[in-house]
Amino acid sequence: MTQLSKNRYELTVGELSERSGVPASALRFYERQGLIRSRRTSGNQRRFARDTLRRVAFVRVSQRVGIPLATIRDVLGLLPEERTPDRDDWAQVSQCWQEDLNARIRQLEKLRDHLTDCIGCGCLSIDRCALANPYDQLGAEGNGPRRLLTDEPEQTAASAGGSAAGGSAGGARGRRAVAAEQGAGARTATVPAAAVQEYDCCTSCGDAV
Repeated sequence: MTQLSKNRYELTVGELSERSGVPASALRFYERQGLIRSRRTSGNQRRFARDTLRRVAFVRVSQRVGIPLATIRDVLGLLPEERTPDRDDWAQVSQCWQEDLNARIRQLEKLRDHLTDCIGCGCLSIDRCALANPYDQLGAEGNGPRRLLTDEPEQTAASAGGSAAGGSAGGARGRRAVAAEQGAGARTATVPAAAVQEYDCCTSCGDAV
């Protein structure tokens, strides 16, 4: 793996692909979806700002935990476009994830701890179903595995004030909404653990990303 010089402030699509571990075709897809952006040289070649590495890492981590691309795009719209995002900017983005990630964590814990027990799905095939869900009484509450279901994670775009179809305009509205509603409190948020692990390179190598 080629290490990038600290003095490189712009990257070709090949360099961005190699350092981020994301295929060039995926990077072009991210750009079409408004997740990242580039400028064109006089020879019509893409050049990406160095901080695009962090944006790509953020997209990868978010996808890994099941965040929809449209929601990721709206939350990335909270970042400033006129300068490189700093720690406070990323803390504001992190604040948007907290309730959503907590709901996903609760769902995974239930799946981990209760799959060998009665989950209230109506199968009545586990020996404990007769006691935990006699005659499928839980079916009266609705369909699906009643003992595993939790509230659906809130759409981050909605809490940020943007919509999945709103694109950059939704992101701009979200930026104002979050700033108004959260104020200084958003600045104290911490980056999610999964994201911190992905971004360890930024603190260990000292690169200005």
